[in-house]
Parts: sequence; C-alpha cells; structure tokens
Amino acid sequence: MGSRPIEAVPLLLDTHYWIWSQFGTGEQVPQPLRLAMQEAAAASSLMLSAISVWEVALLDAKGRIELFSPIEEWVGNALATPGLSLVPLTPEIAIDSNRLPGSYHGDPADRIIIATARREGARLLTRDHDMRKVARKLGIEVL
Repeated sequence: MGSRPIEAVPLLLDTHYWIWSQFGTGEQVPQPLRLAMQEAAAASSLMLSAISVWEVALLDAKGRIELFSPIEEWVGNALATPGLSLVPLTPEIAIDSNRLPGSYHGDPADRIIIATARREGARLLTRDHDMRKVARKLGIEVL
C-alpha cells in the first residue's frame, strides 16, 4: 500500500526571504528554512504577497538594494520561480491588515504580509520580531 501525499501548508515569504532566495540563500537562511522553502516550492505552495514587489521596487528606487538586472526584469524572473505564486492584495486583506491585535502599528507592508498569511492559511517566513509576535497572536505558524 502506498502512502498518500499530505497536502502542504502554504508558506508565505516575507520580502527579505524572497530577495535572499533570488540571490542564493547563502548564510542568511539556515538549512532547515531553506528546506522548508524547497519543500513548499516543490508542492507549489510557496507564496508571496503582491506588496513584496512594491517593497523591492522601493528598495531599488532608494538604492538600498543592488539588483543584477533592471527592476522589471528582476521581478519578472523572480516571480517565475517554480512553485511560487503571487497573492494579490484583495480588499479583504487590505481591511484585515488594519485589524491586527493589540497596538501593532508596524510598517503597512508588514501588516499586509501578516494579513495575507492569515487569509491564506499560510505559515509565515520572517525574521522580523514584531511581525513574528503579531502573527503568533493570530495563530499563524511562524518559521
């Protein structure tokens, strides 16, 4: 009797993890997290919030990141990563981003990423301490 595949829980990348994954994760992403990203991609359950594209474009415009190609080309190639899907900013996510618990008044992009993870039932991959704290309060698994 063969084993039945278990449906993978989606994994939503914070913007920095998306950038690092495109530059080769190197030492910035520990091996267990690289494996989680690879497994999610293999199951076509690796996700990215549309706001992350805006954040990368902002970092590029401010000269805070050096991309190896023009921003439009870089984003196109990065979004073509096998197993990665872009989650649009829906009205529900926009509204939810303003209903986070407690007094969390973080970066609006961070709020949208958290709300996206919540709406999509996804685990969240972030290093941001405040995002991790709020996500956990919402019952979102954080890696």
